[in-house]
Amino acid sequence: MSKFESPLGKIKIASPCSADWNEMYGDEQKRFCGDCKLNVYNLSGMSKADAEALVMNAEGRLCVRFYQRADGSVITQDCPVGWAKMKQRTRAVLAAAFSMVMAVVTGVFFVSLLSPKRAIIGDLKIPFTEPVFQPTMGAIAPPNRNSNMANENRPVVMGNVVVPPVKKKTMVEVKGEIDARPS
Repeated sequence: MSKFESPLGKIKIASPCSADWNEMYGDEQKRFCGDCKLNVYNLSGMSKADAEALVMNAEGRLCVRFYQRADGSVITQDCPVGWAKMKQRTRAVLAAAFSMVMAVVTGVFFVSLLSPKRAIIGDLKIPFTEPVFQPTMGAIAPPNRNSNMANENRPVVMGNVVVPPVKKKTMVEVKGEIDARPS
């Protein structure tokens, strides 16, 4: 019996493309390239069986994207060795990022805990409240005629206020009898 050889091991790229995968429209398995007007298939985003079926059933020109090991074999989605390496690298990067975030948060916490408390100086903002009007009762005072602000169109006059003289009323003593008869 002959041994089945995967077509993925024989893939060679005739002319590498410089188009950016992230600028193409589509999903993780197939995207449309506006430069060459072809669908570009991501073999590394497919299972091994799907990638082999795509390569074997392709008619004409096929544009693909894939990751390749040093020995020339294509890494597919279900490749245990390639995926394990990618997962291991991803875990290491995530662990480093998480450790750095935790170190920064812990540092900020201890600095705020151990720093002396300072008074905050600034504007006091009082929330807006509706004014409360209370009724006022009493006689209305006449306008102050001596005030310079009473009529702003009048020129400002400065000097001593002169109070008009008050006529003195003299008291007169009257003596006599009162006639109490009705007239």
